[in-house]
Amino acid sequence: MILGAFIATLNQTIMSVAGPELMNDFGISAATVQWLTTGYMLVNGILIPITAFLMQRFTTRELFQTSMILFLAGTIVSAIATDFNVLLIGRLIQAAGAGIIMPLLMTVILTLFPPEKRGGAMGMVGFAIIFAPAIGPTLAGWVMENYKWEMMFYGMIPFAVIVIICGFVFLTNVSERSNPKIDVISVVLSTVGFGAMLYGFSRAASAGWESAEVLLSIIGGLVALVLFVWRQLVSSNPLLDLRVFKFNMYSLTTFINIAITMIMYADMMLLPLYLQNARGYTAMESGLLLLPGALIMGFLMPVTGKLFDKFGAKWLSVSGMIIVIVTTLGFINLTDTTSYTYLVLMSTGRRIGMALLMMPVQTAGLNQLPNRLNAHGTAISNTIRQVAGAVGTSLLVTILTTQTKSHLQDAMASGATEGVTQQQMITNATISGMNDSYLVIVGIGVVGLILTFFLKRVAQASEEKQPAAASNMKVQEANM
Repeated sequence: MILGAFIATLNQTIMSVAGPELMNDFGISAATVQWLTTGYMLVNGILIPITAFLMQRFTTRELFQTSMILFLAGTIVSAIATDFNVLLIGRLIQAAGAGIIMPLLMTVILTLFPPEKRGGAMGMVGFAIIFAPAIGPTLAGWVMENYKWEMMFYGMIPFAVIVIICGFVFLTNVSERSNPKIDVISVVLSTVGFGAMLYGFSRAASAGWESAEVLLSIIGGLVALVLFVWRQLVSSNPLLDLRVFKFNMYSLTTFINIAITMIMYADMMLLPLYLQNARGYTAMESGLLLLPGALIMGFLMPVTGKLFDKFGAKWLSVSGMIIVIVTTLGFINLTDTTSYTYLVLMSTGRRIGMALLMMPVQTAGLNQLPNRLNAHGTAISNTIRQVAGAVGTSLLVTILTTQTKSHLQDAMASGATEGVTQQQMITNATISGMNDSYLVIVGIGVVGLILTFFLKRVAQASEEKQPAAASNMKVQEANM
């Protein structure tokens, strides 16, 4: 299952460097090619909230094999695509399979392992979801330099086939089927709400926040989500049980995860922009810069999981967030001469901090939930990560765009343009805008750091009782 999640997560990022070639091959604009990423994210965001229902309706084996077969089908369609519409359809089919895999895997981990052993198991999951997207741009850059873009999909087919075969041979069911009735209204509200919100935030990065398309999408999504939340709270058998937020540690870690996700998108979005647009590095060189951090992070994730099992999440998370903040401060004074080595060191440092943070924080919250809420907790956690990623990307792009214009206007107004070409002025303004964006990320990190001091090691809640308000919760602290 971890190998399947690794392949699905890797697939999410490989198209990032293929945009220019696809634009040439299909004669499409940058806005059109972006749908390969936006559409993938939308399908993921729509499917993840209903995975809790799917996990009750189908067995582990049925659901995992179906998701991997969907992923394989989408990969084959994408590989043989002769026009952009077929390629987009293939990507959407891939996303339908990938959106199910990660919540399912996390729920299986929570079912198989007792709370005191989940850290190590979740560390291996973290290896899949963090290491894969980190090496994705590097791998894709190498493929694009040596082969056509189709090879990225052809290369995945044998790995997907191996996972499916291994699933038939080794995978056993770990959950019980309860055959719940599907709430169609909740599914519609969830689809419209999360879909419109994700679309609105993703489009805000390119169309601008004042765009009617963006505003209507976000407002419509919010209205649908409010109705969705109300229906879940009054339903006796909710599609997504929001009562998980009555557990204090789960709620706290959810807010910390929002900050972590937004911070993580800095490296994934801002740094490649700086390297390729402002400094003229190739996609391959941009990907290679992130590779050392990805390798170290991949090694650290299982180690961090073991440390979590032994010591809990608090001081691991505090240490990780401090490292992230300090290394991010190293990006607030970028120039057009900042050395490649310096960028590698700072980026690698951020990855070390993220390795200490991500799985311990998420596992600490999920450990508090009773087993009956595991599927709902993982579905909500993954959904919020999708939304936080979209919001974080839009926020950073907006800050970058507005601050770049502001710095350019200031430079022209101050008369500091003599002897400087227009392209140099734009480059300098863009770098200054990126510095401002990283400063905002530092602020988000400080908020996350404050929240991590409130983390506690708590016992798993009782199966028999619904959680009361936080003041009435009787959760004993686990022995170290």
